[in-house]
Amino acid sequence: MVIRLALFLVLMCSAAHGENLRLVVPDIHPVVGEMIPLTIRGEYTGRIALETLTFPDSGAYDWVQLTRDQWRNERVEGRAVKVFERRIALFPRHAGPVTIGPLTHSLTVVSSDGGREVLDVQAAPLTIDIAPFPAKGLPLAARSLIVEDELSTAPGKLLDGETLIRRVTLRAEGTLPHLLPPRPVIRQPWLISFTAPEIRKAKPTPQGPETTIVWEWHLRPKTGEPGVLPPFEISWFDTGTRGMRKAEIPAIPFGYASFSTNVAGTNRSSPSQNSAALGVLGAGLLTGLLSVFATASRRRGTAVLQVLKRCSPINPTRRKLKAAAKQHDLMVLRSAVERYLARRRELGLPDEEGATARLDQAIYDAPSASQTFYPQTFVRALLRRRPTGPAKGKNARL
Repeated sequence: MVIRLALFLVLMCSAAHGENLRLVVPDIHPVVGEMIPLTIRGEYTGRIALETLTFPDSGAYDWVQLTRDQWRNERVEGRAVKVFERRIALFPRHAGPVTIGPLTHSLTVVSSDGGREVLDVQAAPLTIDIAPFPAKGLPLAARSLIVEDELSTAPGKLLDGETLIRRVTLRAEGTLPHLLPPRPVIRQPWLISFTAPEIRKAKPTPQGPETTIVWEWHLRPKTGEPGVLPPFEISWFDTGTRGMRKAEIPAIPFGYASFSTNVAGTNRSSPSQNSAALGVLGAGLLTGLLSVFATASRRRGTAVLQVLKRCSPINPTRRKLKAAAKQHDLMVLRSAVERYLARRRELGLPDEEGATARLDQAIYDAPSASQTFYPQTFVRALLRRRPTGPAKGKNARL
Protein backbone atom coordinates (compact mmCIF):
# COMPACT_ATOMS: atom_id res chain seq x y z
CA MET A 1 0.00 0.00 0.00
CA VAL A 2 2.83 2.37 0.87
CA ILE A 3 4.58 1.63 -2.47
CA ARG A 4 1.38 2.30 -4.41
CA LEU A 5 0.86 5.59 -2.57
CA ALA A 6 4.45 6.70 -3.30
CA LEU A 7 4.09 5.81 -6.99
CA PHE A 8 0.79 7.75 -7.13
CA LEU A 9 2.43 10.83 -5.59
CA VAL A 10 5.30 10.66 -8.12
CA LEU A 11 2.85 10.44 -11.02
CA MET A 12 0.75 13.30 -9.65
CA CYS A 13 3.87 15.45 -9.22
CA SER A 14 4.97 14.68 -12.78
CA ALA A 15 1.52 15.47 -14.16
CA ALA A 16 1.42 18.73 -12.23
CA HIS A 17 4.62 19.85 -13.86
CA GLY A 18 3.60 18.45 -17.26
CA GLU A 19 6.70 16.23 -17.35
CA ASN A 20 6.82 13.04 -19.41
CA LEU A 21 9.49 10.34 -20.04
CA ARG A 22 9.11 7.27 -22.26
CA LEU A 23 11.01 4.62 -24.24
CA VAL A 24 10.53 4.62 -28.03
CA VAL A 25 11.44 1.70 -30.35
CA PRO A 26 10.55 1.16 -34.03
CA ASP A 27 8.09 -1.53 -35.11
CA ILE A 28 10.55 -4.36 -35.75
CA HIS A 29 10.81 -8.08 -34.97
CA PRO A 30 14.47 -8.49 -33.92
CA VAL A 31 16.45 -11.73 -33.66
CA VAL A 32 19.11 -12.53 -31.08
CA GLY A 33 22.15 -10.27 -31.59
CA GLU A 34 20.32 -7.76 -33.82
CA MET A 35 20.66 -4.07 -32.99
CA ILE A 36 17.48 -2.48 -31.58
CA PRO A 37 17.54 1.34 -31.93
CA LEU A 38 16.05 2.71 -28.72
CA THR A 39 15.26 6.37 -27.98
CA ILE A 40 14.68 7.73 -24.49
CA ARG A 41 12.47 10.81 -24.92
CA GLY A 42 11.56 13.31 -22.23
CA GLU A 43 9.21 16.31 -22.56
CA TYR A 44 9.58 18.90 -19.80
CA THR A 45 7.97 22.27 -19.09
CA GLY A 46 9.97 23.39 -16.06
CA ARG A 47 13.31 25.18 -15.96
CA ILE A 48 15.90 22.42 -15.47
CA ALA A 49 19.16 23.27 -13.71
CA LEU A 50 20.61 19.77 -13.31
CA GLU A 51 19.70 16.29 -14.59
CA THR A 52 20.88 12.70 -14.23
CA LEU A 53 19.77 9.62 -16.19
CA THR A 54 21.45 6.21 -15.94
CA PHE A 55 20.58 3.47 -18.41
CA PRO A 56 20.23 0.13 -16.59
CA ASP A 57 22.57 -2.79 -17.29
CA SER A 58 21.12 -6.28 -17.66
CA GLY A 59 22.19 -9.84 -18.33
CA ALA A 60 19.55 -9.95 -21.08
CA TYR A 61 21.21 -7.45 -23.42
CA ASP A 62 24.31 -5.45 -24.35
CA TRP A 63 23.97 -1.75 -25.07
CA VAL A 64 25.94 1.29 -26.21
CA GLN A 65 25.03 4.99 -26.42
CA LEU A 66 25.21 6.20 -30.03
CA THR A 67 25.28 10.01 -29.72
CA ARG A 68 25.44 12.70 -27.07
CA ASP A 69 22.24 13.67 -25.29
CA GLN A 70 20.19 16.20 -27.23
CA TRP A 71 18.13 19.08 -25.79
CA ARG A 72 15.87 21.24 -27.95
CA ASN A 73 12.68 23.29 -27.78
CA GLU A 74 9.52 21.98 -29.48
CA ARG A 75 5.77 22.55 -29.45
CA VAL A 76 3.84 19.43 -28.47
CA GLU A 77 0.03 19.61 -28.59
CA GLY A 78 0.20 23.39 -28.49
CA ARG A 79 2.59 23.50 -25.51
CA ALA A 80 6.15 24.80 -25.58
CA VAL A 81 8.30 22.04 -24.08
CA LYS A 82 11.96 21.25 -23.73
CA VAL A 83 12.67 17.89 -25.35
CA PHE A 84 15.39 15.53 -24.12
CA GLU A 85 16.57 12.58 -26.28
CA ARG A 86 19.18 9.88 -25.75
CA ARG A 87 19.81 7.27 -28.46
CA ILE A 88 20.77 3.75 -27.43
CA ALA A 89 21.72 0.66 -29.49
CA LEU A 90 20.57 -2.47 -27.67
CA PHE A 91 21.65 -6.05 -28.54
CA PRO A 92 19.57 -8.90 -27.00
CA ARG A 93 21.52 -11.91 -25.81
CA HIS A 94 18.76 -14.55 -25.88
CA ALA A 95 15.37 -15.28 -27.40
CA GLY A 96 12.10 -14.53 -25.64
CA PRO A 97 10.75 -11.42 -23.89
CA VAL A 98 13.35 -8.84 -22.89
CA THR A 99 12.31 -6.08 -20.49
CA ILE A 100 13.98 -2.66 -20.44
CA GLY A 101 13.50 -0.32 -17.52
CA PRO A 102 11.94 1.26 -15.64
CA LEU A 103 14.10 4.38 -16.07
CA THR A 104 14.22 7.39 -13.79
CA HIS A 105 15.34 10.84 -14.94
CA SER A 106 16.34 12.83 -11.86
CA LEU A 107 15.79 16.57 -12.48
CA THR A 108 16.62 19.63 -10.41
CA VAL A 109 13.93 22.17 -11.34
CA VAL A 110 14.01 25.93 -10.67
CA SER A 111 10.74 27.03 -9.03
CA SER A 112 8.91 30.31 -9.61
CA ASP A 113 10.39 31.88 -6.46
CA GLY A 114 13.97 31.06 -7.54
CA GLY A 115 14.29 28.00 -5.31
CA ARG A 116 15.14 24.53 -6.45
CA GLU A 117 13.40 21.21 -6.03
CA VAL A 118 14.29 17.65 -7.04
CA LEU A 119 11.84 15.96 -9.36
CA ASP A 120 12.15 12.29 -10.45
CA VAL A 121 10.41 11.51 -13.73
CA GLN A 122 9.98 7.81 -14.48
CA ALA A 123 9.53 5.92 -17.76
CA ALA A 124 7.47 2.74 -17.63
CA PRO A 125 9.30 -0.51 -18.49
CA LEU A 126 9.18 -1.75 -22.06
CA THR A 127 9.10 -5.43 -23.10
CA ILE A 128 10.31 -6.61 -26.54
CA ASP A 129 9.87 -10.14 -27.94
CA ILE A 130 13.13 -11.50 -29.42
CA ALA A 131 13.12 -14.23 -32.08
CA PRO A 132 15.78 -17.01 -32.04
CA PHE A 133 18.80 -16.57 -34.28
CA PRO A 134 18.01 -18.39 -37.56
CA ALA A 135 21.25 -20.44 -37.64
CA LYS A 136 23.64 -22.33 -35.38
CA GLY A 137 26.80 -20.73 -34.08
CA LEU A 138 27.60 -17.18 -33.07
CA PRO A 139 24.54 -14.87 -33.43
CA LEU A 140 26.09 -12.29 -35.76
CA ALA A 141 23.54 -9.81 -37.16
CA ALA A 142 24.56 -6.67 -39.06
CA ARG A 143 23.50 -4.22 -41.77
CA SER A 144 26.62 -5.07 -43.77
CA LEU A 145 29.79 -7.17 -43.49
CA ILE A 146 32.85 -6.63 -45.70
CA VAL A 147 36.00 -8.80 -45.81
CA GLU A 148 39.29 -7.27 -47.01
CA ASP A 149 42.22 -9.65 -47.66
CA GLU A 150 45.65 -7.99 -48.11
CA LEU A 151 48.79 -9.97 -49.05
CA SER A 152 52.33 -8.58 -48.88
CA THR A 153 53.30 -10.43 -52.09
CA ALA A 154 52.05 -13.10 -54.49
CA PRO A 155 51.55 -16.09 -52.13
CA GLY A 156 52.28 -18.76 -54.75
CA LYS A 157 55.54 -17.14 -55.94
CA LEU A 158 57.52 -16.47 -52.76
CA LEU A 159 61.26 -16.00 -52.93
CA ASP A 160 63.30 -18.60 -51.10
CA GLY A 161 63.09 -17.90 -47.36
CA GLU A 162 60.52 -15.12 -47.86
CA THR A 163 57.67 -14.61 -45.36
CA LEU A 164 54.14 -13.75 -46.48
CA ILE A 165 52.24 -11.22 -44.38
CA ARG A 166 48.49 -11.74 -44.64
CA ARG A 167 46.16 -9.09 -43.15
CA VAL A 168 42.40 -9.70 -43.06
CA THR A 169 40.09 -6.84 -42.07
CA LEU A 170 36.39 -7.29 -41.22
CA ARG A 171 34.15 -4.21 -41.36
CA ALA A 172 30.65 -4.64 -39.93
CA GLU A 173 27.87 -2.07 -39.48
CA GLY A 174 25.31 -2.42 -36.72
CA THR A 175 27.06 -4.84 -34.37
CA LEU A 176 29.59 -4.94 -31.52
CA PRO A 177 33.19 -6.28 -31.63
CA HIS A 178 32.62 -9.26 -29.32
CA LEU A 179 29.74 -10.50 -31.50
CA LEU A 180 32.08 -11.12 -34.46
CA PRO A 181 33.82 -14.53 -34.74
CA PRO A 182 37.23 -15.37 -33.25
CA ARG A 183 40.38 -15.36 -35.38
CA PRO A 184 40.55 -18.38 -37.74
CA VAL A 185 43.35 -20.87 -37.10
CA ILE A 186 45.73 -21.18 -40.06
CA ARG A 187 47.61 -24.42 -39.47
CA GLN A 188 49.13 -26.86 -41.94
CA PRO A 189 51.85 -29.51 -41.43
CA TRP A 190 53.99 -27.82 -44.12
CA LEU A 191 53.53 -24.28 -42.76
CA ILE A 192 55.18 -22.04 -40.13
CA SER A 193 52.62 -19.51 -38.86
CA PHE A 194 52.90 -16.60 -36.41
CA THR A 195 50.07 -14.23 -35.48
CA ALA A 196 50.18 -10.53 -34.63
CA PRO A 197 47.95 -9.19 -31.81
CA GLU A 198 44.29 -8.98 -32.82
CA ILE A 199 42.66 -5.53 -33.16
CA ARG A 200 38.96 -5.10 -32.30
CA LYS A 201 37.36 -1.68 -32.11
CA ALA A 202 33.99 0.01 -32.58
CA LYS A 203 33.03 3.56 -33.50
CA PRO A 204 29.55 4.82 -32.50
CA THR A 205 27.56 6.57 -35.23
CA PRO A 206 23.94 7.78 -35.33
CA GLN A 207 23.04 4.69 -37.41
CA GLY A 208 24.73 2.27 -35.01
CA PRO A 209 28.25 1.08 -34.10
CA GLU A 210 30.74 0.46 -36.90
CA THR A 211 33.03 -2.42 -35.90
CA THR A 212 36.48 -3.18 -37.32
CA ILE A 213 38.54 -6.33 -36.67
CA VAL A 214 42.08 -6.85 -37.99
CA TRP A 215 43.81 -10.25 -38.10
CA GLU A 216 47.43 -10.58 -39.25
CA TRP A 217 49.50 -13.70 -39.91
CA HIS A 218 53.19 -14.15 -40.83
CA LEU A 219 53.39 -17.29 -42.96
CA ARG A 220 56.35 -19.23 -44.36
CA PRO A 221 56.57 -22.74 -45.90
CA LYS A 222 58.65 -25.36 -44.13
CA THR A 223 59.54 -26.93 -47.49
CA GLY A 224 59.54 -25.77 -51.08
CA GLU A 225 56.55 -27.92 -52.00
CA PRO A 226 53.51 -25.72 -52.82
CA GLY A 227 50.19 -26.02 -50.98
CA VAL A 228 46.82 -24.29 -50.62
CA LEU A 229 45.51 -22.42 -47.59
CA PRO A 230 41.79 -23.31 -47.31
CA PRO A 231 39.00 -20.70 -47.24
CA PHE A 232 37.08 -19.61 -44.13
CA GLU A 233 33.36 -18.82 -44.14
CA ILE A 234 31.55 -16.39 -41.80
CA SER A 235 27.75 -16.81 -41.52
CA TRP A 236 25.79 -13.67 -40.63
CA PHE A 237 22.22 -12.39 -40.57
CA ASP A 238 21.54 -9.46 -42.92
CA THR A 239 19.12 -7.15 -41.08
CA GLY A 240 18.21 -5.43 -44.35
CA THR A 241 17.14 -8.51 -46.35
CA ARG A 242 16.14 -10.45 -43.18
CA GLY A 243 18.09 -13.51 -44.31
CA MET A 244 21.33 -15.40 -43.71
CA ARG A 245 24.41 -14.64 -45.83
CA LYS A 246 28.02 -15.84 -45.98
CA ALA A 247 31.23 -13.84 -46.14
CA GLU A 248 34.41 -15.65 -47.18
CA ILE A 249 38.11 -15.31 -46.51
CA PRO A 250 39.31 -16.84 -49.81
CA ALA A 251 41.68 -19.76 -50.29
CA ILE A 252 45.17 -18.90 -51.59
CA PRO A 253 47.94 -20.96 -53.25
CA PHE A 254 51.12 -20.94 -51.21
CA GLY A 255 54.75 -21.86 -51.91
CA TYR A 256 58.16 -20.84 -53.23
CA ALA A 257 58.47 -19.84 -56.88
CA SER A 258 61.77 -21.77 -57.13
CA PHE A 259 59.95 -25.08 -56.66
CA SER A 260 57.83 -24.68 -59.82
CA THR A 261 60.85 -23.28 -61.68
CA ASN A 262 62.90 -26.36 -60.85
CA VAL A 263 60.07 -28.68 -61.86
CA ALA A 264 59.66 -26.87 -65.21
CA GLY A 265 63.41 -27.12 -65.88
CA THR A 266 63.92 -23.48 -66.84
CA ASN A 267 67.45 -22.12 -67.19
CA ARG A 268 66.76 -18.81 -65.47
CA SER A 269 68.54 -18.55 -62.14
CA SER A 270 67.53 -16.44 -59.14
CA PRO A 271 70.11 -14.56 -57.05
CA SER A 272 69.89 -17.21 -54.36
CA GLN A 273 70.53 -19.94 -56.95
CA ASN A 274 73.56 -18.02 -58.25
CA SER A 275 74.95 -17.89 -54.71
CA ALA A 276 74.34 -21.61 -54.36
CA ALA A 277 76.17 -22.22 -57.67
CA LEU A 278 79.18 -20.25 -56.41
CA GLY A 279 79.14 -22.34 -53.28
CA VAL A 280 79.13 -25.53 -55.33
CA LEU A 281 82.01 -24.21 -57.46
CA GLY A 282 84.02 -23.42 -54.35
CA ALA A 283 83.32 -26.85 -52.96
CA GLY A 284 84.51 -28.38 -56.28
CA LEU A 285 87.79 -26.49 -56.07
CA LEU A 286 88.32 -27.62 -52.52
CA THR A 287 87.55 -31.18 -53.53
CA GLY A 288 90.22 -30.90 -56.26
CA LEU A 289 92.76 -29.78 -53.70
CA LEU A 290 91.94 -32.78 -51.57
CA SER A 291 93.06 -35.09 -54.40
CA VAL A 292 96.60 -34.39 -53.20
CA PHE A 293 95.76 -36.27 -50.06
CA ALA A 294 94.46 -39.34 -51.90
CA THR A 295 96.73 -41.65 -49.97
CA ALA A 296 95.34 -40.42 -46.65
CA SER A 297 92.50 -42.16 -44.95
CA ARG A 298 88.90 -41.14 -45.71
CA ARG A 299 88.39 -39.84 -42.21
CA ARG A 300 91.52 -37.70 -42.48
CA GLY A 301 90.35 -36.31 -45.83
CA THR A 302 87.01 -35.29 -44.35
CA ALA A 303 88.73 -33.49 -41.49
CA VAL A 304 91.00 -31.61 -43.92
CA LEU A 305 87.95 -30.59 -45.99
CA GLN A 306 86.28 -29.17 -42.89
CA VAL A 307 89.39 -27.12 -42.07
CA LEU A 308 89.55 -25.74 -45.62
CA LYS A 309 85.90 -24.71 -45.52
CA ARG A 310 86.43 -22.93 -42.21
CA CYS A 311 89.33 -20.98 -43.66
CA SER A 312 87.53 -20.14 -46.89
CA PRO A 313 86.74 -16.40 -47.33
CA ILE A 314 83.52 -17.31 -49.21
CA ASN A 315 80.52 -17.44 -46.88
CA PRO A 316 77.20 -16.61 -48.59
CA THR A 317 75.24 -16.92 -45.34
CA ARG A 318 77.27 -14.10 -43.78
CA ARG A 319 76.48 -11.77 -46.70
CA LYS A 320 72.78 -12.64 -46.61
CA LEU A 321 72.71 -12.08 -42.86
CA LYS A 322 73.95 -8.50 -43.28
CA ALA A 323 71.50 -7.87 -46.15
CA ALA A 324 68.56 -9.13 -44.07
CA ALA A 325 69.46 -6.76 -41.22
CA LYS A 326 69.10 -3.78 -43.57
CA GLN A 327 65.53 -4.78 -44.57
CA HIS A 328 64.20 -4.30 -41.01
CA ASP A 329 61.97 -7.38 -41.45
CA LEU A 330 62.46 -9.54 -38.35
CA MET A 331 61.02 -12.71 -39.95
CA VAL A 332 63.42 -12.45 -42.90
CA LEU A 333 66.28 -11.81 -40.47
CA ARG A 334 65.26 -14.88 -38.44
CA SER A 335 65.52 -17.07 -41.58
CA ALA A 336 68.96 -15.65 -42.43
CA VAL A 337 70.20 -16.26 -38.87
CA GLU A 338 68.97 -19.85 -39.00
CA ARG A 339 70.91 -20.50 -42.26
CA TYR A 340 74.03 -18.89 -40.78
CA LEU A 341 73.85 -21.05 -37.64
CA ALA A 342 73.12 -24.16 -39.76
CA ARG A 343 76.38 -23.60 -41.68
CA ARG A 344 78.26 -23.36 -38.40
CA ARG A 345 76.84 -26.70 -37.35
CA GLU A 346 77.79 -28.26 -40.69
CA LEU A 347 81.38 -27.12 -40.14
CA GLY A 348 81.45 -28.65 -36.66
CA LEU A 349 81.21 -25.31 -34.88
CA PRO A 350 78.89 -25.50 -31.86
CA ASP A 351 75.94 -23.11 -31.39
CA GLU A 352 76.28 -20.69 -28.55
CA GLU A 353 73.22 -21.05 -26.32
CA GLY A 354 70.84 -18.10 -26.54
CA ALA A 355 72.25 -16.73 -29.82
CA THR A 356 68.74 -15.91 -31.10
CA ALA A 357 67.07 -15.09 -27.77
CA ARG A 358 66.90 -11.30 -28.28
CA LEU A 359 65.64 -11.68 -31.85
CA ASP A 360 62.93 -14.17 -30.83
CA GLN A 361 61.84 -11.85 -28.01
CA ALA A 362 61.49 -8.95 -30.47
CA ILE A 363 59.34 -11.11 -32.79
CA TYR A 364 56.99 -12.79 -30.31
CA ASP A 365 56.72 -10.42 -27.33
CA ALA A 366 54.68 -7.24 -27.08
CA PRO A 367 55.13 -4.65 -29.90
CA SER A 368 57.21 -2.46 -27.57
CA ALA A 369 59.95 -5.15 -27.58
CA SER A 370 60.57 -4.76 -31.31
CA GLN A 371 60.88 -0.98 -30.95
CA THR A 372 64.03 -1.37 -28.83
CA PHE A 373 65.57 -4.04 -31.08
CA TYR A 374 68.17 -2.93 -33.67
CA PRO A 375 68.78 -5.58 -36.36
CA GLN A 376 72.20 -4.34 -37.53
CA THR A 377 73.50 -4.12 -33.95
CA PHE A 378 72.25 -7.66 -33.32
CA VAL A 379 73.97 -8.99 -36.46
CA ARG A 380 77.29 -7.31 -35.62
CA ALA A 381 77.17 -8.88 -32.16
CA LEU A 382 76.34 -12.28 -33.64
CA LEU A 383 79.23 -12.14 -36.12
CA ARG A 384 81.68 -11.13 -33.37
CA ARG A 385 81.01 -14.35 -31.48
CA ARG A 386 84.09 -16.61 -31.43
CA PRO A 387 83.74 -20.37 -31.96
CA THR A 388 84.64 -22.70 -29.12
CA GLY A 389 85.03 -26.43 -28.77
CA PRO A 390 86.11 -28.26 -31.93
CA ALA A 391 86.80 -25.02 -33.84
CA LYS A 392 90.60 -24.84 -33.48
CA GLY A 393 91.18 -22.39 -36.33
CA LYS A 394 90.74 -19.07 -34.51
CA ASN A 395 91.24 -17.16 -37.75
CA ALA A 396 88.38 -18.96 -39.43
CA ARG A 397 86.00 -16.48 -41.02
CA LEU A 398 82.25 -17.13 -40.61
